[in-house]
Amino acid sequence: MFYWHDRRDLPQGNLERCFTDSLSGVSEAPFSALNLGLHVGDDEARVRENRRLLSAELGGVPIAWMNQVHGRDVVEVTPDSLGEIHDVDAMVTRSSGLALAVMVADCVPVLLEDAEAGVLGVAHAGRPGMLAGVVPAAVAAMRDLGATSVRATLGPSVCGRCYEVPQEMYDGARAQYPTSAAITRWGTPAIDVASGVAAQLAELEVPFEWIAGCTVEDERLFSYRRDAQTGRFAGVIVRRDGSESV
Repeated sequence: MFYWHDRRDLPQGNLERCFTDSLSGVSEAPFSALNLGLHVGDDEARVRENRRLLSAELGGVPIAWMNQVHGRDVVEVTPDSLGEIHDVDAMVTRSSGLALAVMVADCVPVLLEDAEAGVLGVAHAGRPGMLAGVVPAAVAAMRDLGATSVRATLGPSVCGRCYEVPQEMYDGARAQYPTSAAITRWGTPAIDVASGVAAQLAELEVPFEWIAGCTVEDERLFSYRRDAQTGRFAGVIVRRDGSESV
């Protein structure tokens, strides 16, 4: 179920963060097994069961999902808006007992937190979103909600050794974020999106934790570049106050 999972006890409850893997779900090939994406051609009933299983592993909390479009728009999620699906690539919330999810299959899943202020966020940072500034937009939205000490967690994504791009695309990314420029293992132009996100966070003075892992190289993770037709794994973050059971 979990590629990486962390729970931190807080004075007012706890904070839980995780990145799922592709295992222990009910989807069948080529979406085996814990596919969480409704938009990839998998059977809808199986995807919804996978989402239910994930919610159950997190103590039964409701999970907010996005219709990700590779942009930089951010939406605030509340219990009243939980059932709405927004065409955005970042979400923020001040609500406890409500999980935020970001789906990926090569892009960078970013979890954001200010546990003291009670503000959480997630962002979907593919190459277009990284260059458009979706992560800075999410951090700004959190600060608008009162966050003063934002921290980030970057999940596994395609690494620079595996993300080959045309020279023009490489040049454009390098011009904006030089640290995102990379070379594949076979010596061609590439982009390291996670390094670009890390540079953005450094500019914003947001400390971050980087969970190692390349989606192309690790078969426990879904990868669009490796398999083309495939599922989506997720990064999820939730805060519970002391009155909520786990």
